[in-house]
Amino acid sequence: MSIYEVFMPALSSTMTEGKIVSWEKSPGDKVEKGETVVVVESDKADMDVESFYEGYLAHILVPAGNSAPVGNAIAFIAETEAEIADAIAKASSASTPASATVAATVSSGGSATAFVEPVTAAQNGSNHREGRVVASPRAKKLAKEFKVDLNAIAGSGPFGRIVAEDVEAAAGKVSAPPTVTPITAPITAPVAVPVATTAPKPAPVAVVPGQTTPFTTLQNAVIRGMVASLGVPEFRVGYTITTDALDKLYKQIKSKGVTMTALLAKAVAVTLQKHPLLNASYSDQGIVYHSGINIAVAVAMDDGGLITPVLQNADQIDIYSLSRNWKSLVERARAKQLQPEEYSTGTFTVSNLGMFGVDTFDAILPPGQGSILAIGASRSQVVATADGMFGVKQQMQVNITCDHRIIYGSHAAAFLQDLAKLIETNAQSLTM
Repeated sequence: MSIYEVFMPALSSTMTEGKIVSWEKSPGDKVEKGETVVVVESDKADMDVESFYEGYLAHILVPAGNSAPVGNAIAFIAETEAEIADAIAKASSASTPASATVAATVSSGGSATAFVEPVTAAQNGSNHREGRVVASPRAKKLAKEFKVDLNAIAGSGPFGRIVAEDVEAAAGKVSAPPTVTPITAPITAPVAVPVATTAPKPAPVAVVPGQTTPFTTLQNAVIRGMVASLGVPEFRVGYTITTDALDKLYKQIKSKGVTMTALLAKAVAVTLQKHPLLNASYSDQGIVYHSGINIAVAVAMDDGGLITPVLQNADQIDIYSLSRNWKSLVERARAKQLQPEEYSTGTFTVSNLGMFGVDTFDAILPPGQGSILAIGASRSQVVATADGMFGVKQQMQVNITCDHRIIYGSHAAAFLQDLAKLIETNAQSLTM
């Protein structure tokens, strides 16, 4: 006989507090093992939290719409209906421990054991917790469809969590993403940068004069990240790139569903193959060279805040698949349905305000990354041609912000040179 105390789970490594979006069960309802009990808004997404045992939802401590720090109790579940009254009594006197534990149970003897876990979390790099495989809902669905044993898969998601790509790779539906071996010296490489003609304008936020509007969970996450950036010594380098060849390519393949964002991400990713230091990040132990080139692209949310959906292994994906992936990511980002690995695993970020007509700007370095590229609008410019005459070309300004602890000016300049060469002379290679 036990009463289980449900704690606010840590759904991502940066999450310090969560907001209850909705309770999927009401007090007194039966709860099955593995059934969703509550939906929690983490830093940037809404995530289901599953029950680890059977029982009855006895008492809710944190109602929908309210927030609680990670590790604080948010509800009690009784193993039997007869214990519901005891759980309510415990709730009125229970303290709220501020621990990093995902959840715990309180037995009648007062001892604690694991109870509820988020669908997305695991510990110590393992995708198993107390004999239970930790996998995303989509991964579980695909495992059933492809008849894949989740116990035999090593998860590649955060904290060793099994994600959809792991199941697909195990089923032989897709090849596992190859590891990119870091190259020490920058070599001339290709890359492409598309510039959108028109951009969707963020939906207007309702403003009441004289009223203070609390920050959303997403806005608070952005605030924490920006404050953390103040401790990083940054520097910026600008470059002018002619986009005539890129614009021509975009017109050729736009009808096939290719987006400017996908072209931009592909171009940057291909260039990063030759400049692994720009795809690296700082740690106290040294430079972290990432095995994949994951391009995060900044997207403004309609209700405020900023999210950076990630195009995983963008250098290895064809431009048409990359465009489809990006469309899906944006749709799910706006619906707050992204999984943590879809917004927290970027190794290089792109911010394209050129689509809004912005000429040039500087971007703030995201926490945990070494570089971010700011893209301005492509404009008609009068320039000197190779034959000494004057002509009109489309040109755009790009500015890269880098962590000066690991990246120096010459590294950033070499990257931008190669990016420009790809866009100006070899843009067609982005479709190969």
